[in-house]
Amino acid sequence: MVRCHPGSTRSAGPLDNSWVAESPFGPPDLWRPDDLIAVSRDFTPELVLAAYRAGVFPMPARGGLMGWWSPLDRAVLPLDALRVTRSLRKMVHRYEIRVDSDFEAVLAGCGDPGRPDGWIDDDIRRVYRRLHRDGEVHSVEAWTADGELAGGLYGVGQGGLFAGESMFHRPDIGRDASKVALVALVEILTGDGVLGRLLDVQWATPHLQTLGVVEMPRPRYLERLERALELPDPDWAAAAR
Repeated sequence: MVRCHPGSTRSAGPLDNSWVAESPFGPPDLWRPDDLIAVSRDFTPELVLAAYRAGVFPMPARGGLMGWWSPLDRAVLPLDALRVTRSLRKMVHRYEIRVDSDFEAVLAGCGDPGRPDGWIDDDIRRVYRRLHRDGEVHSVEAWTADGELAGGLYGVGQGGLFAGESMFHRPDIGRDASKVALVALVEILTGDGVLGRLLDVQWATPHLQTLGVVEMPRPRYLERLERALELPDPDWAAAAR
């Protein structure tokens, strides 16, 4: 059961296959004016996919509940505005990029309990592993010349949407490795010439803003999302090869 916060008049019942394409959170104009729009005890792969298609993403809340978030100011990286500095361009050639070759290691790196503000719990791991097996979640990885994973990122792909979830790098061997993975992700999303894809990064941080991330109001994001979902997926299989 998804419990919408005050401001919405609808709560959702159990998912079935026909409901995945619909929003479990009700009309956006009834969502509360807050980043957190709902909480639930249910947390399934089907609910997660329905959430992304509705402009919502999960992150654990208090009391053992899953929070469902749709920031009032949504952070996105315009695919034609990634800032690649001279030093980053040099680092691109230092790593080998692989796609979906070791999702488990990327998830472990992003979910390292020693990282500050860690939020990747056992429920997140369980569901995103399943979504990766189903081809709905992808990892982009930066590997050293001697075959060590230096950093990477993962996220959910739905049509022309890529919802970035988390990124990491190893400080000892992975200078700029997560940034290099981001450069590779943008190339994957733009390499086939399809225009209008959307790279969602949830919230802006000073670090992400240095890479070109901007914010847009929730209604504008939802309009962009609707158009992006109608676009074809990138060829992830080709990228993995």
